[in-house]
Amino acid sequence: MVREVPVPTPGRGEVLIRVHAFGLSRVGLLGEPGRDSESPRVPGVEAVGVVVACPDRELWVGAQVAVLLDDNQGGAYAEYLCVPAAQAISFVSGLSWAVLATVPGMLLTAYGSLTVGLDARDGQTLLIRGGWSAEGLATAVLACRQGMTVLATTRNPADTAALRAAGVRHVLADGDSVAGAVRDIVPGGVHAALELSGAATLRDTLHATRIHGVVCCAGMLPDQARLPGFTPVDDLPRGVRLTGYRARSTDLPPVVLQEFLDAIASGAITAQPDRVFLLDEIAEAREYLQSGRAASRAVVIV
Repeated sequence: MVREVPVPTPGRGEVLIRVHAFGLSRVGLLGEPGRDSESPRVPGVEAVGVVVACPDRELWVGAQVAVLLDDNQGGAYAEYLCVPAAQAISFVSGLSWAVLATVPGMLLTAYGSLTVGLDARDGQTLLIRGGWSAEGLATAVLACRQGMTVLATTRNPADTAALRAAGVRHVLADGDSVAGAVRDIVPGGVHAALELSGAATLRDTLHATRIHGVVCCAGMLPDQARLPGFTPVDDLPRGVRLTGYRARSTDLPPVVLQEFLDAIASGAITAQPDRVFLLDEIAEAREYLQSGRAASRAVVIV
């Protein structure tokens, strides 16, 4: 529901932001407070807007910023947001607020997964399980620019063109098993694999990875968050490493965000929300995401 709360006042080391748009995703719904919660905490972990006050002048008033919050913070689903200045990433862009709001969360997941979760390297092969998602497409773009050969899965053949445009070399039809198809393309298995679909496909993704390769689990569908009966000794293939990536707001360098936005503006990268809602349509937006009709990401214009 929408409710009135006071406009926050920034203290030392903080910045007050007028939110112009914020992103929504199905995964993000997992972290929202329950409907029966008595907590007044405002949910939401990513937003874009303009600085309206900054007592210590770390950022200038009028600066465009992207805000990435940790799960225990929240607060992005609002007209005004007060955060530590270090969590506001400044940028300059003429893109619409709707497009800008699609970028911070997905880019953080993509960049953090490659650098922290996988320690990806030029010349390696990468499998993206759940490549159709916004995070999957962003990861493909970054990985290809880094010199990796990318394979990605999708359940919908209509996604093939978008995956190819992102630089994916091999598009695979997802299902219960793709490990065999991956090993037909990359004998011995891929160097790295990013699991974005969830627990249900994790075992198969592990078997698509070579000895000394790395699988990073960085995303999940809401109904596939756990893997019952998983036993590391039995389920981890010999020599394959399993890591996880949980996004931290400080993991995304400003230069990476600016370069990504510039690439969108030039047409080198495509980024569009599935659907745009107004703030008073937030209940409808949540229902839209929970219904599964969204391909990847929706945004709310404030």
